[in-house]
Amino acid sequence: MNSSTRIPKTTPITDDYDISNTVLGLGINGKVVECVSKKNGHRRALKVLHDSVKARREVELHWRASGCLHIVEIIDVYDNTYGGKRCLLVVMECMDGGELFQRIQDNGDRAFTERQAAEIMHSICVAVKHLHDTNIAHRDIKPENLLYSSSEPNALLKLTDFGFAKETLNAADTLQTPCYTPYYVAPEVLGPEKYDKSCDIWSLGVVMYILLCGFPPFYSNHGLAISPGMKKRIRLGQYDFPEPEWSNVSAEAKNLIKGMLSVDPEKRLTIHQIMSSGWIRQFKAVPQTPLYTTSLLRDTSQAWGDVQDEMSRSLATMRVDYDQVQIKSLEQSNNSLLNKRRNKVGA
Repeated sequence: MNSSTRIPKTTPITDDYDISNTVLGLGINGKVVECVSKKNGHRRALKVLHDSVKARREVELHWRASGCLHIVEIIDVYDNTYGGKRCLLVVMECMDGGELFQRIQDNGDRAFTERQAAEIMHSICVAVKHLHDTNIAHRDIKPENLLYSSSEPNALLKLTDFGFAKETLNAADTLQTPCYTPYYVAPEVLGPEKYDKSCDIWSLGVVMYILLCGFPPFYSNHGLAISPGMKKRIRLGQYDFPEPEWSNVSAEAKNLIKGMLSVDPEKRLTIHQIMSSGWIRQFKAVPQTPLYTTSLLRDTSQAWGDVQDEMSRSLATMRVDYDQVQIKSLEQSNNSLLNKRRNKVGA
């Protein structure tokens, strides 16, 4: 898509779409509702963004990234007044298959395997490679931003929500604003250091870790979205591969995670190195080893929901230092996600 086509329409969106009150989701910068094309009856997802420099950057970068098979496609953008305020209305393809982890939880009694995890990682890596090759850092890679196109077995997994995305024109460009989702944040993003698009690779490593076992490598032992102890473990890269969940996972997968979760961005794998690894490149040859992922995600689904709710509330303030945010304790929740591992690492 060339730059001449990336101009928002100023005609009323209601000329082309019927907008419903059905909320499909909440992004960092705005809500997503369902709309239907008057021309062909296709259901679409409409993201409503209050017009601002930040919103225009999000739309521009997402629009530029559209065209990749594993990135949610933008269909139309309108510059309209909506609800009495000037807004950017972003019409995207409707992703009916749900979020990544929910799909795994709904896998029935079928075991989730290492080969399936490798296929998922391959899809995500294709998206990240496309972004990095076009000088875009996503900065918020997490399962909630990875959606399936449909409920069909052959549905495509796609990356969405460019609310934190930033352009990096060359290798020397660095980023400094501390914006992140706690579980997936790279050590250098915690501040005050500058960082670059390699922060996406760290997030990829965290996603891969969870895919292979069902719980994150870093978390607060006190049920918080983030804590001083969790920050310290992220900065030091303190995590392990505990048994029995990791007993049968291949050494190649573990080594790939180690390369992604290098605390030194200079030593961290690049997306091209990851794509050239056998585990990603030849994902169809990865062993079909059954994993604990599905059962652990089901066991901890309430805990994940609670923690994600806290993250969403904190992220609503955008680009904040989490040391300054009052985050409700989750001690009262049935937080089996944390109970399973909280005693294994010091506070």
